[in-house]
Amino acid sequence: MSLKSLALIGNWPVPHASAGVVRADGTVLGTHGAVAHRFPLASVTKPLAAYAALVAYEEGAIEFDEPAGPAGSTVRHLLAHTSGLAFDEHKVMAPPGERRLYSNAGFEQLGDHVAKATDIPFAEYLRQAVLEPLGMTSTSLEGSPAKDGVSTVEDLLRFAAEVQAPRLLDPRTVAEAMTVQYPGTKGVLPGYGHQNPNDWGLGFEIRAAKSPHWTGASSSPRTFGHFGQSGTFLWIDPDAGAACVALADRAFGPWAVEAWPAFTDAVLGELRG
Repeated sequence: MSLKSLALIGNWPVPHASAGVVRADGTVLGTHGAVAHRFPLASVTKPLAAYAALVAYEEGAIEFDEPAGPAGSTVRHLLAHTSGLAFDEHKVMAPPGERRLYSNAGFEQLGDHVAKATDIPFAEYLRQAVLEPLGMTSTSLEGSPAKDGVSTVEDLLRFAAEVQAPRLLDPRTVAEAMTVQYPGTKGVLPGYGHQNPNDWGLGFEIRAAKSPHWTGASSSPRTFGHFGQSGTFLWIDPDAGAACVALADRAFGPWAVEAWPAFTDAVLGELRG
């Protein structure tokens, strides 16, 4: 089966784009574009960094509810964007657990915390814990664990298959990462405004009933994943039994707000049809 809907990325107003869809068993249902081309991921780096933190948790290096980040905050707060840290500055804007303040600074503090606990620089820990075991040889973290990953569609399809059917982690740990943390917390979804509630798991955004949203109108509420300001996204829809990765090299903006949901609905329509 090769999904014809993936060819829609050819209409996106971007210099380069590639996409792919994968099942839990690793079956790639289709790809389009240069799947080995390395793209800056921007915030699609966060699910990779979160997965490394989940490995550190299972190895006993960290606990979800141990102190990390600003006073009163924990590893769980950092992963769920409820530490109270500002978006891009290491300053406290709210008490932990009160608001969903999307924070790059929070993921940087998470990376520092894991590095300290494991005595391994975070980029190297990510490589050893996640990238190497999954054969993601074209992926690297070149700075901040919040936004400086570089990868390919090929590699991210390996990651998306893993998240759907975990081999590196206990499935219960991954189920926790897909479960809403601090339910009822409101906040801003970058690019899409205030959401009440603004549901998030451990490093993965959860679609729930958010509107507007970067996934499709037909995406199930259980859909989770992430998008990046560099024109990238990865969603996993458990109801559809598949995940989709799309990488482009044009900054997120009105073009993506228009193109992404229609693309996702076309992919889901073909999967269900």
